[in-house]
Amino acid sequence: MLVFAFNPGHDGAIAVVRDHELLYSLESEKDSFRRYSRVGVQTVLDAAQLVDQLPDVVALGGWHRERNSPHRSVAAGYEGMEDIEQRPMRFFGKEVRYFTSSHERSHFMMALGMAPRGDDPLRTVLIWEGLTGAFYLVDRDHRIVHHVPVLREPGGRFAFLFALADPTFPDTPAPPRLGDAGKLMALAAYSNPNDANAEITGAVNRLLRIDTVYPAPKKDFRDCVLYNAGIESPVTKVAAALLSRRIFTIFADAAQHHLPGGTPLHISGGCGLNCDWNSMWVGLGHFSSVFVPPCTNDSGSAIGTAIDALATLTGDPYINWSVYSGLEFVHDKQPDSVTWQRTALDHGMLAQAIGQGQVIAWVQGRWEIGPRALGHRSLLAEPFRAATKDRLNDIKQREDYRPIAPCCRIEDVDIVFHSGFEDPYMLYFRKVRSDAVRAVTHVDGSARVQTVGQDTNAALHTLLTAFADRYGVGVLCNTSLNFSGHGFINRMSDLTRYCESRGVDGMVVDDQWYQRR
Repeated sequence: MLVFAFNPGHDGAIAVVRDHELLYSLESEKDSFRRYSRVGVQTVLDAAQLVDQLPDVVALGGWHRERNSPHRSVAAGYEGMEDIEQRPMRFFGKEVRYFTSSHERSHFMMALGMAPRGDDPLRTVLIWEGLTGAFYLVDRDHRIVHHVPVLREPGGRFAFLFALADPTFPDTPAPPRLGDAGKLMALAAYSNPNDANAEITGAVNRLLRIDTVYPAPKKDFRDCVLYNAGIESPVTKVAAALLSRRIFTIFADAAQHHLPGGTPLHISGGCGLNCDWNSMWVGLGHFSSVFVPPCTNDSGSAIGTAIDALATLTGDPYINWSVYSGLEFVHDKQPDSVTWQRTALDHGMLAQAIGQGQVIAWVQGRWEIGPRALGHRSLLAEPFRAATKDRLNDIKQREDYRPIAPCCRIEDVDIVFHSGFEDPYMLYFRKVRSDAVRAVTHVDGSARVQTVGQDTNAALHTLLTAFADRYGVGVLCNTSLNFSGHGFINRMSDLTRYCESRGVDGMVVDDQWYQRR
């Protein structure tokens, strides 16, 4: 059974699944398109070229009403867990099955179907994202036996605090910006929530009580201490830390009061990208395990809809998948030989160049699904000097308060960081053991580590081993290879343009190393 599934909203994507195997997940922002793009013609054409037959099932995820279609929702709509529609349809002359379910269900089924198979009598799914914030207790037959609504719009509220403090965000009605939640996560590390005074506490409580932040009611907060206070002001940082703790506490209290202990927890939704919260779920001790897919935000919604269709038609939601399920790199242009000298990759020499301060664009195979660069579309640099973080943020045109994540050879994780558990998808914080890796240590002493094993990413593991041979530890800075505000770079013409304009020292594409002359 071949399934084509579409996420029609922001973070638009097409997932291609054959017989419970994810073949491709093509996110429309990748290949240097705008972040959060909807599915475009290029993505459809890319998907059409990758398979040798028409699909058996066309699955369309739901979305809410929009300005250009205010009279009805897209497909099955945004919210709800019960509405599923399926019927015959013709697709380029072939009789296929049309399937649609809600956006909420896409998150629910993504969390179930991408998780490891298990024999637990009950499992817990947490969906927390821009709009939805709820737990779902699920039995062996994948049926919801208990629904626990917790807090509407947890992700939206988190992003709204950033907008409230940002003088550039308008008072006129507008939705919170999609990228602001990640920035606030970085700012929250700069303060202690216990430092909140009565004004800050009152503002956070008020933000949690309002009915909706869609659109953001900024003008109603003009009397608030956070109103246009500046995103890097002390009050904003304290408020960010307090709001982060309060949102997690609200959900943790609900879990402990309304859900049985000892079930596996599967997390889906954009809040699943908050590494601090993910670590806190592990530390809570109420759940037997915690699973977060690498595409937990809307970038994985097409996969969730494909899983939903499979589960409905076959009774089995589980799929086999790899995080490297995007497109292969496109060699559309040869780098200018006047600027770039091409040689075969020598991992030892490359490790030495990185250790001496070079920043390297690192491209291997197919791109990563989800928003995190995991060693296939990465910028790599040495981790020891604090100035390296500043240089990388300058190259990426990012705010200087934002941290740079490390990739670490699995053999070295327990040497450099506290807690040696594997995290190949960079979804948890852990504390740094010493001040030796300054470039990847956030202000609170934490780091968002991607662990790298020979079995998970052989090419990057080989480079980290070569780096460890010369510098004592297999750790590098690892940040995404992309133009500011765009998805991962995926073609040579864009790569050379980026590296030449941003001062990147070298490029590695598979087994070829391009060095500046």
